[in-house]
Amino acid sequence: MKATWNDQVIAESNDTIVVENNHYFPLESVKGEYLETTDTHTTCPWKGLASYYTLNVDGKKNQDAAWYYPQPKDAAANITNYVAFWKGVKVTP
Repeated sequence: MKATWNDQVIAESNDTIVVENNHYFPLESVKGEYLETTDTHTTCPWKGLASYYTLNVDGKKNQDAAWYYPQPKDAAANITNYVAFWKGVKVTP
């Protein structure tokens, strides 16, 4: 799977995990130079507290376009160190 935004590949992996129709990419497959940590957090009843990244690609920013669970609940332990995308990020095979 490949995640692209602003004509750049953000992440690419054959080992994504699909949860609720979202592909979670292993953190090591995500290009860290495009990620900026934010203060945004949301809570999922069964996954836990999510944290977000803003994408910064060639001077364009996509606020909170990636999320991850730093310490997911037991039911979602398989997505520890995985990142998912939305807000116009295209995820394709």
